[in-house]
Amino acid sequence: MQKCENCNAQFSWKKIYKSFWWNYKPIKCGNCGTEHKITIPGRITFVSLTLLPMLIYGNFLSSFNNILITLGTALLIFFVGTLFVPFLVTYKSS
Repeated sequence: MQKCENCNAQFSWKKIYKSFWWNYKPIKCGNCGTEHKITIPGRITFVSLTLLPMLIYGNFLSSFNNILITLGTALLIFFVGTLFVPFLVTYKSS
């Protein structure tokens, strides 16, 4: 899990997860107030763990003839991918 570069305080999973859904909103350290922004590799990690598996499944790997089942499974893959992203993304102090 990502830590503050200034004071080494660990960011919570919830704080990192919320920053994704607000257009990669910067994270502010609760300890020292330093602002951290997601890096470009962090954004690529987010996309590669969420959107890419969902699109690959929906376009190439789905064996269902029903569009609703395919869409539901793709959304489930997207959601599961988002749960792991806060452990892998990187932030840099600004």
